[in-house]
Amino acid sequence: MHRYILHNDEIRDAGDQVLSPGQIGLMNGWGIFSTLRIYDGVPFAWDRHWKRMLRDATLMRVPFPQSSDWMMDRIARLIDANDAANATLRICVVRNRRGLFEGPEGPPPFDLIAFTRDVYQWADVMRLGVVPNARHAASEFAGVKVLSWSENLSRYERAHEQGLDEVILLNERGEVSECTSANVFLVQGSRVWTPPLTSGCLPGVTRAVLLEEVRAQGLEIFEKTVYPQDLEAADEVFLTSTTRELLPVASVEGYQLKANSHPVRDRLQKVFETCVHTYVAARRPAAAIK
Repeated sequence: MHRYILHNDEIRDAGDQVLSPGQIGLMNGWGIFSTLRIYDGVPFAWDRHWKRMLRDATLMRVPFPQSSDWMMDRIARLIDANDAANATLRICVVRNRRGLFEGPEGPPPFDLIAFTRDVYQWADVMRLGVVPNARHAASEFAGVKVLSWSENLSRYERAHEQGLDEVILLNERGEVSECTSANVFLVQGSRVWTPPLTSGCLPGVTRAVLLEEVRAQGLEIFEKTVYPQDLEAADEVFLTSTTRELLPVASVEGYQLKANSHPVRDRLQKVFETCVHTYVAARRPAAAIK
């Protein structure tokens, strides 16, 4: 984490004591968050992240800022303070009121907390495990990015203890849903697909960009129900996330993958990079960044 954080309207040192045990959202994971990549001072796909956070906040009954510009102004100040023109940004909105253990001083309805850090350097390829019954697709809160992230963190930590990089999470129907912090894509010939939102997966922003914006001649990108055995039939498997972009999968524990190379993923990565460049170039003059 970089030196400064955003806490509501203030840029503060990360070591400052600004939070209280009585904040109901912190004690119960009652809040929502999103992680963004900053390229040349511009938070990529900000509009998509904002809309998803607003949707998630509504579902989770978390008070939320009503203005995208209000939040972006504060985020820009944080990026500037940390000189974080190329970094990762985490934004959290925490609910403060209601419940038996609400703080005694009448906190504001929500706290906006954000911080930046250097971009994480992932491995060149991913080695995955598989966890059954790890997503409940029928839940009304399926696909919501909530602060209560401990299940994902526990599975991710266990995967590393087992010599893996990530795990594929299956839902109650035995379908592939997602990973703990990434979406899954399969390739077969000229067809590229990812599990639908009905699988219980998070509606990832990079996933949405591939489905809705990326156009690669001769390739079709769409949603389709995926079962574990489909991994073996695929020519390629890759993951997508804000911090990973498009990252190839080398192995899935218990399954024999075909791919020794990832030409389709490599091609889509270049097209995605063009999307990022176009987005950033169009917004860089308006970004209040050094």
